[in-house]
Amino acid sequence: MKILIITETFLPSTDGVVTRLTNSIRYFLQAGHQVKVVAPDLGVDQYKGAEVIGLPARKLFFYRSKPFALPNRKVKAIMKEYQPDIVHVVNPGFVGASGVHYAKKLHFPLIASYHTQVPKYLDYYHLSMFKGLLWWYFRKLHNKAELNLCTSHIVKEELDNQRFKNVQVWKRGVDTILFDPNKSNPEMRRKLSNGKVSKKLLLYVGRLAAEKEIEKIRAVIEKSDQFVLAIVGDGPHRTTLENYFKGTDTVFTGFMHGEELAEAYASSDVFVFPSTTETLGLVLMEAMASGLPIVAARSGPTKEQIRDEVNGLLYKPESMENFIETVLRFEDETLRRRLAKAAWQEVQQMGWEEQSKQALDFYRQVAGLQAGEVSKTMENSKD
Repeated sequence: MKILIITETFLPSTDGVVTRLTNSIRYFLQAGHQVKVVAPDLGVDQYKGAEVIGLPARKLFFYRSKPFALPNRKVKAIMKEYQPDIVHVVNPGFVGASGVHYAKKLHFPLIASYHTQVPKYLDYYHLSMFKGLLWWYFRKLHNKAELNLCTSHIVKEELDNQRFKNVQVWKRGVDTILFDPNKSNPEMRRKLSNGKVSKKLLLYVGRLAAEKEIEKIRAVIEKSDQFVLAIVGDGPHRTTLENYFKGTDTVFTGFMHGEELAEAYASSDVFVFPSTTETLGLVLMEAMASGLPIVAARSGPTKEQIRDEVNGLLYKPESMENFIETVLRFEDETLRRRLAKAAWQEVQQMGWEEQSKQALDFYRQVAGLQAGEVSKTMENSKD
């Protein structure tokens, strides 16, 4: 099968979307399929043998930390030359809009996937008045696809309510080989804790943006001298956060990747995830695979991954006091160890192969390569 993936974000960018795509591409190639990727030009021209076609990218005035490729007619020429069996447009918005338009115009089978709660982000940038317009725009793009994928059941419910058509849940996955409690490293712990290795080390990993609500964590380290904080990642909100956390036991590391990131997880004690705008929260599973208990908001997809009092603790997102109280419960080392063990056990059977195989089944279904098995595939996707 010839697979064409058109995405708004790809390597060397690091986020949950890129992680999911790279693991899927690796699986597709190993299964003998051809893969071509169209993405913003960030200097990467191939991945594991798949050609990456970079289109001119620029930073937009409303999001200066990341370049995007705008709609481009070159997408049409790429499709006509490659003649894909399936086109998968990931998070259509800018260049992805071209992918949707030309796939339909040239009559190529089309799947779109929804990974980012952009309309919800507007609440954090005082632009809530435009949420209806954004939903209309994304609905218009996604409803041109034969099938739409999302990454949690709660997001599927929301997309159904927003009148997105033919929505299915794309299963979760995590690299349980890379992320492992045994990757704990005393030097990494010293770095992340700024030398205060005996204190409980709270960890946040992810994009640094206003909608992540990272500021909440400061109240915890002010309330108790038993905690220090490490913030791993980068983004448009980093300078604001560095100023906000000035004078506290907080270390900013910037981006980490691969083994270094795995060591950061495994060398910490508790993973704190205040965001309520996620469609999946891949970092939650990476933390769990690394043997960390989770503190997360009781909302959306988080509840599909975290079982309160079993593998983590959920707090009421509307209550700052409840957030502080919940994190402070990890002063109890017995509780921390119990939840950490359960978190690790929860994800041990959750590698990337199953979700990649599921995606390939969706591709075959939409491309018409599994005649008579459409209903079977749809039924399996609900498991």
